[in-house]
This record gives sequence, C-alpha cells and structure tokens, in this order.
Amino acid sequence: MMSAITVRNLSDETHRALKARAAAHQRSTEAEVRAILDAAVLPADRPRLGTLLAGIGQQVGADLDISREQIDRGPLNLS
Repeated sequence: MMSAITVRNLSDETHRALKARAAAHQRSTEAEVRAILDAAVLPADRPRLGTLLAGIGQQVGADLDISREQIDRGPLNLS
C-alpha cells in the first residue's frame, strides 16, 4: 500500500513554481513533489543493493572482478 498526504494552504506562487519545475523535468507536478520529498529525506550516501551484495561476496571470499560506473541517472520517467 502506498501512503498519501494532502498539503493544504499551498501558496499560488509555490504551486506555480512546482508546476514549472515539473515541466522542466518533464514530469507531473505530483511526481515532482515526490522527487523533492525523496531527495529531502533519503540520505545521499545510503548504501545501494549492489554495494551491499558485493560486500557480502567479499566477506565470504568470493573473488568478483566488478567495476561499476557511478552515474546519477535520476528518477526514471515513464510518462
């Protein structure tokens, strides 16, 4: 189940700015708000699944020669 929130009393200026920012990122205003909230609350240095799995492999002695490209691609736009 996905949670939902309602933001009341949002100023017209803020709403217009959100719409403009969403258009610049080619996504809906709702998707833009989700992206802003995710960026605000999720730590940028949180470990990724691949990093965790590679660490487990190293602990058990697996010799994996894996090089990873560090590119921040941002959220996927499916619209």
